[in-house]
Amino acid sequence: MNARTDQHALARPETYFATLPSGVRMPYVTHGAGEPLLFVHGSLCDYRYWNSQVKVLSQRFLCVSVSLSHYWPADDMSIPGAFGWSTHVAELAEFITALGIGPVHLVGHSRGGCVAFQLAREFPYLVKSLTLADPGGPLQIDGVEEAALPAATNALRAQVADLIEDGALDAGLQMFVDSVSMPGIWRKSPPAFRAMAIDNADTLPKQFRDPLPAYTQAAAAGIRCSTLLISGANSPAMYRDNVTALSAWIPSAEQRMIAGASHGMNVTHAAEFNRLVDAFVSSVAA
Repeated sequence: MNARTDQHALARPETYFATLPSGVRMPYVTHGAGEPLLFVHGSLCDYRYWNSQVKVLSQRFLCVSVSLSHYWPADDMSIPGAFGWSTHVAELAEFITALGIGPVHLVGHSRGGCVAFQLAREFPYLVKSLTLADPGGPLQIDGVEEAALPAATNALRAQVADLIEDGALDAGLQMFVDSVSMPGIWRKSPPAFRAMAIDNADTLPKQFRDPLPAYTQAAAAGIRCSTLLISGANSPAMYRDNVTALSAWIPSAEQRMIAGASHGMNVTHAAEFNRLVDAFVSSVAA
């Protein structure tokens, strides 16, 4: 995020709840009509993260944005099952099926990009196209030892978890947000984004205890739908490396970079992000 962020982009829209066979009540918002676009948020976010996309792209598509279980506005006491990326994949499959909107054009950011990637692999019949923006997770290169996040990253995340669990939310969130975007971003973020991150702060320690699976060439080769990979020119190298590798590994993939953008590209550079998604989905839907 940065000072260019639209102060109204993260306002709260009308919320609906889908009761899934697993017992989860999944919060979501929906606008528009036409080919379905399903948006999957990443760390510290929820369905509000995609307001800048829903507001514009709903003029041409049915836009649906969800909050994964344990994220705001969920009540942990009423959620069956533990927090986990595999749980989120399964509940998204349930959600698409329950609403009868599949196959969808799936859009995922950061951790949500990894969840979207795994959904497209495991449930290909539910996904018509896949857009991954700065997808999170480690990258496994053939001939290299087993993929894992760098030790420095894990050390930082352990410190973040300690701060948040000790109630030092602002310090913990500043450390994490700056590490996945660029130094100073947390302090420059608008009040709406900071409020959303605070609402979801308690998911970070859970997330750190549930590491994302590594991207492999074999797994990426199993993605059969058309795929768009988007990176921010100023995003941390690990995200840009994921985009470059996956664009080469996924059979029907194209790669785009947004100049001047970092990790929160869909909010800070919403017009360009929306243009890329619109053009890509329109080409697949045609």
